[in-house]
Order: sequence, then C-alpha cells, then structure tokens
Amino acid sequence: MKENEKMTSGEIAKKAGVSQKAIRLYDEKGLLKPSEYSEGNYRLYDKEALLVLEKIIALKQIGYSLEEIKDHILNDNSEDILASLNNQIELMEAKRYELEKSVTRIKAVLARTDGEPDWDDVSDILKSMQVDQNKDSGHFFALDHTKDDIDWYVKLYRYVEVNKGERVLDLGCGFSKIWRNNWKDIPEDVKVDAYDIPGSWADDFDKFIESNKNDLAKNTEIDLKFENLEEEATWQGIEKNEKYSMILAHYMIDDIKDKESFIAHAAAVLDDNGYFSLNAYGNVPMTHFDFWYEVFNEVGIKTNVIDAVVKEEQKVHDECVSVLSKYFEKIDERIVPCTFTFSGIDDVENIFVDLEKLLRDKKFVEDNKAKLQEYFEKKLVDGKVKIPHDGGFWRLSH
Repeated sequence: MKENEKMTSGEIAKKAGVSQKAIRLYDEKGLLKPSEYSEGNYRLYDKEALLVLEKIIALKQIGYSLEEIKDHILNDNSEDILASLNNQIELMEAKRYELEKSVTRIKAVLARTDGEPDWDDVSDILKSMQVDQNKDSGHFFALDHTKDDIDWYVKLYRYVEVNKGERVLDLGCGFSKIWRNNWKDIPEDVKVDAYDIPGSWADDFDKFIESNKNDLAKNTEIDLKFENLEEEATWQGIEKNEKYSMILAHYMIDDIKDKESFIAHAAAVLDDNGYFSLNAYGNVPMTHFDFWYEVFNEVGIKTNVIDAVVKEEQKVHDECVSVLSKYFEKIDERIVPCTFTFSGIDDVENIFVDLEKLLRDKKFVEDNKAKLQEYFEKKLVDGKVKIPHDGGFWRLSH
C-alpha cells in the first residue's frame, strides 16, 4: 500500500480480516474514524487507520470490551498499558476458572444420570455442584489471605489427631484436602472409608489415591466409595462394617436434606470410645463478630446488623444442640484458630467481600462503604489488617 493511498471500508475490512459491519460499528463507537470521505460520501481510510484497526482486533482477541479499547487508544501511556494487561490476565483467569467449573458441572450431570438426564435431575445436580465449587473458591480465597500461616487443612488434620490404627469414616470427602495435604503424615495401620457421590470433586481424589497409594505408611489404606449418604441402603452397608473410632463430616452438612437422620446414622456407627467431628452446623465462632463490633464502634457505625446476625446464629446454635443431645452424651465445641491477612490498598475490596459473607447484607455494606474504606485504607497504608476466621467444630462422643 502506498503512503498516501486511501482504502474504502470494504478494502480495509478485507485487509484486516473483519466484516464491513464491524468497521461501521467501530466508527459509531468512536474507535476508528475515517481519514476522510470521498465525493460520494464514502468512508476512506489511510495506513494509520489500518494500524488502529489491527490494534482494536488484537485487544478484542484478549478479551477487552469496545469501551475499554477506546480508553486504551485514546490513552497510550505505557504504565497504564502494563497495569491494564496485568489486570486483564486476572480477569481472563477468572473467566477461565468459571468456564472450567461449567464444564465440570455438565460432566457431573452426565455422570450422575447415566447419560439420561431429565431437567429436574439437571437442576438438583447443578445446585449441588455450585455448593461444591463455592467451597473450593472459598478455599482459594482463604489460601490467598493465609499465606503467612499454616495451611488450613494441615491445621485441621492436626486438630482431628489421626493416630496409628485409627478407623476413620469420612462423610462427604470431596476433594479431600485434609488427606491430600497431609498424605505422608498419615500414620501406619490407618483405614479410611471415604464416601461421596460420583461426579463430585471426589472423582479427582479417586485418581489421586491411585497415583499416590504407594506413598502411604505401612498398612494404611484409603477406600473411596461412591454412594449417596441420603439413601438408607448406603447406611445399611456402613452399619455392617466394624464401628469407627473417628467420623469426619466437614463442610457438607448444609447439603444434607434430613440432617437429623444423618446425625443419627453417624452416631450409630461410632465406637464407644471414638468421636464425631462435625462443623458448619450452628457453631460459628464469635471471634469474627467481635472484630467487626470493634471496627464499627471505632468508625461510628451502629452494630444492630451484627446484633441481628449474632442473635440468629445463637438461635440456630441452640436448635442444633437440641438435636445433637439426642444422640451424643458429650457435646464439646472446639475452635481451630485461623486469621485472614489483608495487605495493600487493592485488598480493601476483598475485606468488603468478606464482610458481606458474614453479615449477608449487601445494601448495609454498600451504605457504609465510604466510612469503612477510609478506615481500612489508613490501616493498609501503615501495614496489614488481620481478621479472625476461626473454624468452629463439634466434637461429639457417647
């Protein structure tokens, strides 16, 4: 192309490999203005316009919206470009993760319905998978904010105290980080019966066991069984086995429809000298609320929303104790300490995400965001913000 040669919209579109409709759209959005117009009022473009068009196409291919592209073309500062590309990497990684989750959900539907799903099955399975994946996302969030601390599942493993010769029943094992992250620390002669449904994160744990079973201590076995813990037939099979010295049901009770029946079944297969570790069942530690009481008082925000959540949590707690006391003589509440560390101004938004989850009131957080943002930005300039995230567990025994 000669230096001063002009192209019609059809010609520039052909050179760039896009449609004429795209050229018109970019013109309407203010991204690609014609260099001039012909006597017949046709758009004409020069070599410089072709370079701009190629830039638009390149940015679109890596996920930028037309509005974002317009900003980049008008503001060509190299520092802004670097920051923007790094931000784009984060956004695209997040999108990729969401796509991977969607693929996993579809595969789970097919696996759990033997390839013959109906829409009721699809709906129920997708809800279950969403819960599973949200827990996984929550663990990644936790990992990102506990980098300076011991891994949560290492802490949890130490808390449950697996001893030599232990016979363990792991209910709703899922991805099984409590075993994966402590694989070589599991003592000798331990037998773990782990249960979950097919198509869950346990599918991956099944592969992990096969690949790493030779690294387990002498006579230690982990047997993964794909069965539904909401079905009586599953429990009838479990009850035929020797009773268990330890039963774990971590992060799964919310998925169980008949919670009391589940607890009764677990109690029936627990050894007289064993214990049942259960969480996420009305035992939320107060340490997290205490932190926010202190912040709200310091900032000058009324604590009535926290009061309401604490009151509701206490009501649920008491109802759960009432159920547990039917099946266990000893009901202990245990705390596993954990602290989330937030650092840098960019982490302020994650603090708000954390608060929203605790209070379950997005509007309240938004209404008070300005005061809280100013408070935390000052704190983060000076150093780090540490927020308690202790885990509450029931330790139940006969």
